[in-house]
Amino acid sequence: MDFRLTEEQEILRRTVRDFAEKEIAPHVMEWDEAQKFPHELIPKLAELGMMGSIFPPEYGGTGLSYVDYCMIVEELARVDGSVGLSVAAHTSLCSNHIYSFGTAEQKQKYLVPLASGAWIGAWGLTEPEAGSDAGGTKTTAVRDGESWVLNGSKNFITHASFADVYVLMAVTDRSQGTAGISAFLIEKGTEGLVVGKKENKLGMRASDTASVHLQDCRLPADHLLGKEGEGFKNCLSVLDGGRISIAALAVGMAQGALDASVRYAKERRQFGRPISEFQAIQQKIADLTVKIEAARWLTYRAAYLKDRNQPLTRAASMAKLYAGEVAVVVAEQAVQIHGGYGFIKDYPAEKYYRDVKLCTIGEGTSEIQRLVIARQLLK
Repeated sequence: MDFRLTEEQEILRRTVRDFAEKEIAPHVMEWDEAQKFPHELIPKLAELGMMGSIFPPEYGGTGLSYVDYCMIVEELARVDGSVGLSVAAHTSLCSNHIYSFGTAEQKQKYLVPLASGAWIGAWGLTEPEAGSDAGGTKTTAVRDGESWVLNGSKNFITHASFADVYVLMAVTDRSQGTAGISAFLIEKGTEGLVVGKKENKLGMRASDTASVHLQDCRLPADHLLGKEGEGFKNCLSVLDGGRISIAALAVGMAQGALDASVRYAKERRQFGRPISEFQAIQQKIADLTVKIEAARWLTYRAAYLKDRNQPLTRAASMAKLYAGEVAVVVAEQAVQIHGGYGFIKDYPAEKYYRDVKLCTIGEGTSEIQRLVIARQLLK
């Protein structure tokens, strides 16, 4: 068992960190306050291979491991969770669903431009009445000759406003329950695909989130992704990898909040000395450091299992559950360490505090993760 990163991984971490500090950090609050997705960042991320890191070169990717990918998401999120979230949703949800279950033709047509960064992807399972109860999907897909006709709505879809391709779930056989849910590929501009309301969010405001409506949306038969009726089962597999990336996102934001707190504690003076010299502050920083490191290694362990095609459902849920909840604790304590300045937008603590909460909700709430872990243990 070797916990050391390779020299190549150390270089990767430094490269992504330098990129984030140079290209993202100066614009974080500008993008957040304007709720502006930084389209201009995508070609730069793509040039470094970050839009298709886990996919083979023949599909436009860079062939990195899932551990490497977690480092990328972590280092981006350390500076801005919105950017880390966008890369994660694009990569481990939309693109990875196509890579894992698409035909050779679908991979060439869709995955290649996605992995190269020429296209942006969106993935949709959640609906107005199907959140944690994803099996309660109401969107339907009805066969009509050589076509499928889709009707329904999807909520809280990352990149919904401008995605080039969507992977969306719909019921193809209501009598089969979750075994009657299938996945479909829908290209931007398809008649009947309507982008709905863009959400005005608490945090992650630079990451686009909107609803999608399907109104007699007609698709060719070959836009079915994976086998008919296996969409929900495939979603669960995709979500295992997605939850690892959300854990990495949480670790990155927690680390960013802690780093900001350490800087502030060294600079802020009270009673004639830096507050970093007070034991109360030192104990907070020590406790938060331990929590982040534990979350990081739970995350990397889950990624390690995925790289080796080992069972990872429990490990992924454990990583997401713990890292997400740790990030909330760290961000809250970062505000406390900053005192009154933690409530002011001139300092980064308040943004981390707003952003991290998503990690206990998106891609399965903390409550759902506990159910998954318990069922894995008790089955």
